[in-house]
Amino acid sequence: MKSRHATRRHLARLGLIGLLLPAALGSAAQSPVVQSAPAESEDIDADVAELHAVVPLSERPAVVSREDAVKPQPLMPVKQALPLAAGFDVRLFEAMAQDLVANQRVPGLAMAIVHNGEVLSARGYGITDVKSAEPVDGHTVFRLASLSKAFAGTVTGMLVSEGALRWDSHIVDYMPSLRFSDPLAAQQLTVADVLSHRVGLGRNTYDRDIERNADYHDLVQRLSAAPMTCQPGNCYAYQNVAFSLIGDVVFATSGQFFSEAVSRRIFKPLGMNDASYGLDGIQASTRWAKPHVRAGGGWTSLMPKPTYYRLAPAAGVNASIQDMAQWMIAQTGHRPDVLPAPLLATLQAPIVGTPPEMRNSSWRRDRLNAAGYGLGWRVFDYSGHRVVFHGGAVQGYRGLMAMMPERDLGIVVLWNSESGLPSGLMPTILDRAIGLPPQRWLDVDPNIEVLHAARQQHVPATGESGGTVSNRAVATPH
Repeated sequence: MKSRHATRRHLARLGLIGLLLPAALGSAAQSPVVQSAPAESEDIDADVAELHAVVPLSERPAVVSREDAVKPQPLMPVKQALPLAAGFDVRLFEAMAQDLVANQRVPGLAMAIVHNGEVLSARGYGITDVKSAEPVDGHTVFRLASLSKAFAGTVTGMLVSEGALRWDSHIVDYMPSLRFSDPLAAQQLTVADVLSHRVGLGRNTYDRDIERNADYHDLVQRLSAAPMTCQPGNCYAYQNVAFSLIGDVVFATSGQFFSEAVSRRIFKPLGMNDASYGLDGIQASTRWAKPHVRAGGGWTSLMPKPTYYRLAPAAGVNASIQDMAQWMIAQTGHRPDVLPAPLLATLQAPIVGTPPEMRNSSWRRDRLNAAGYGLGWRVFDYSGHRVVFHGGAVQGYRGLMAMMPERDLGIVVLWNSESGLPSGLMPTILDRAIGLPPQRWLDVDPNIEVLHAARQQHVPATGESGGTVSNRAVATPH
């Protein structure tokens, strides 16, 4: 068990002390409180609730009081990005992705890597549907599940920067009928509380009802009967239904439906031309990846469920890997005309600690020194390096996104199955970016590096598995 001093040291490394908040936003800029509490797996954000106790923040070491955290903070100066470590090889990562779809271990996958505002790779692998075998390409649309939460935080931040609302604005001001079982809670809940999962409800409140096709608006009314675990702002517990209250706030503030606001303010300006919201949106796509579940020792494709699409802010976005490359370029600071640096600093600053995130997988246990949640983003200390992250899953779709600001690097991986195999791509790429010794996070051919190196030299080579370079050729990125 870490001492309180050690806990503070880890939080300081992550950036939980001295939050990055823009003075440029003036009185509209507030940052919420930073403290500690449990979290869920990044891969099962939407439809599978893990069982973690909700620990009140009062029982954990406080870093910044809630009152102090809503005060504007100075924006820290941007430093020159460090170069990627020697041995960072995009074609090797593409070969690893190709290996994952070999023999339909994973039906289809798309991966994007951006660096210094440039797209190094954004292409597809495998097929959209085992029943039709159409190839996944750069414009194949996937369901993003909880990667959608960053779009909700971002569009809200745009309204804050315009002065249309504040991070400490109360939700009840936009939803007067909102009630919780604690009569005072609705009066206390703020915009920042919602976006950082500090609503005060138990974890994943009413998610199972959503899975049983319950209506979002009916569940909002039922929040008045949901047990409270703490006062708003005082404990962390991951939400999908309560997180989606932010959509009502965006509508009340902007006069636009939430999906329309995101489309006008984010998708169109960034050139995310394949992106959409909802079941109708993905089905209208020119090419889209069908979700797959295991059946009879293989994969079977399904039609997407409408359930979590009803929670547009939490899990409603559809996008291609080309779209996500543009999203990463913007989130890494290279589209200040759309997302200015002060806004990004606020969105990507950790607000509440989430220590159990450090234990949810082998790479987390080995690499993470601290974990927190911001405004639609997770923030990790990855072996001493800050990583901004989110993952998501809904039946038959999974995905993850990570950015390492000090290297100006972004990674997105999307796939159309419930397999966990592609999750190892992210730590594999991050390790190479900072020069850590290779770890076997990813189940691919152990000879793949030898085969890849031989191909780069145009020399035939045979590994122990009997595979040759020629049958593992890496296609030119789309």
